[in-house]
Amino acid sequence: MAKSDRLFRLLHLIRGLTPPVTAARLASAMEVSERTIYRDIESLRLAGARIEGEAGLGYTMIEDPALPPQTFTQIEIEALSLGLSDVSQRGDADLAQAAKDALTKILATLPERQQRQAVHAVNLVHRFGTPPAPTIDMTLLREAMWAEEALDIGYKDQSGRSTQRRIWPLAMSYHDRSVMLLAWCCLRSDFRMFHVTRIDGYAKSEESFRPRRVPLLREYIATLKARKLPRMPSQH
Repeated sequence: MAKSDRLFRLLHLIRGLTPPVTAARLASAMEVSERTIYRDIESLRLAGARIEGEAGLGYTMIEDPALPPQTFTQIEIEALSLGLSDVSQRGDADLAQAAKDALTKILATLPERQQRQAVHAVNLVHRFGTPPAPTIDMTLLREAMWAEEALDIGYKDQSGRSTQRRIWPLAMSYHDRSVMLLAWCCLRSDFRMFHVTRIDGYAKSEESFRPRRVPLLREYIATLKARKLPRMPSQH
């Protein structure tokens, strides 16, 4: 890991863990030696980070210079907490962790009064059921969408029949009981929604469909809106 990435990760841990955070705990989380933690904390201090504490006692972040100050209304704080909490319960492991990390970063930029409001939010999320665990690596699937790279997938329909398809992955859609992949199916030459639990392996095709993703998404959304428009009465 590059030193700049390591320092950023260390900042995130110091502000996210219950203070004071010992060097031993930081070293374990970072998978480095305590000596490296001491050196990195000194580097952060020299760069302007207000980190109080010392070896043997633990460290506390007083002010994080890496993040600009934020101001939210109380209802905005409630909305952020509610939305990110929902993602942390419904998303795959990487997405759930990203939601928790994002909330930690947002809270770190708030004044103390607003931090207390977020910790004691009146809106809570608890889902008794979650979508089935995906059978593929969702992180690699998202990376293919970001890179606009076509994928070759195996897919099983409701009857269990398998087909091989080349798709252009466009977006993920999270439903109450399932996670769907919206894609352009090259086999059918049309939009298709695939259950991620029925995707039976996939491989990168080395084919790029850039810059088609955004126009295709706009086309799909426009088609959905058109279906919902009321029909005009017939003219006689």
